This record gives sequence, C-alpha cells and structure tokens, in this order.
Amino acid sequence: VQLQASGGGLVQAGGSLRLSCAASGGTFRMYTAGWFRQAPGKEREFVAAISWSGGTTYYGDSVKGRFTISRDNAKNTVFLQMNRLKPEDTAVYYCAVTRVVFSSWGASRSYDYWGQGTQVTVSS
Repeated sequence: VQLQASGGGLVQAGGSLRLSCAASGGTFRMYTAGWFRQAPGKEREFVAAISWSGGTTYYGDSVKGRFTISRDNAKNTVFLQMNRLKPEDTAVYYCAVTRVVFSSWGASRSYDYWGQGTQVTVSS
C-alpha cells in the first residue's frame, strides 16, 4: 500500500486545516488507518485512528474534541479535520495503515505502511 499525505500548511492559532491521505496499490478498505505526528526533537505521537468500516475511531488525549478522523473507502482516502489549532500542534503529520486489533492502534510500531508526511505549522 502506498500512502500520500497532503493538506498541510501554515495557519494561525484557532484556525483549521484538513489533511488527506490517499492510498493506492492495495486493499485500503481492509485496513485501519491512523494519523501520527512528530515535532522537532520529540517522539512520534499518536493522533487518531479509524477502523476499516469507519465505525470506530480513537483519538490521542491532546486532540480529543478538536480533531476528527474520517474515511471514504470508495476514494481510498482518509481525512483528518483539525479545528481550534494550537501552536503545540505544529509537527509533521503522517498517515499509516494497520491490521492490528484496536488495543494496539496507538502504537506506531503496529502500523505496516506509512505516508511521507505533511508539515503543519500553527503560528501564535
């Protein structure tokens, strides 16, 4: 599976961005999809994940209530709607897919395929 993330950019605090991750080369609808982020000098952090059907979602504590993950299996795409952005949300955002069970969704080592990342910068 090849993943291509897009939609990053520069936004002021309090603003919104919508990230997209387009999949190709595999059966995307069979995978759980997730978003992670990594800021300079920090470890990769779990952001959100969504089950293959879209029926189950899971969020990191730092983004709950502000970010929403969704997917369109007909278009082989997963989205991350980011609202009320904060400067601490600044990072490179990566999409990834996995087939592991729900309890492992938050661990980056659980994911099999990764996109190249898209930069999100939130100014104060």
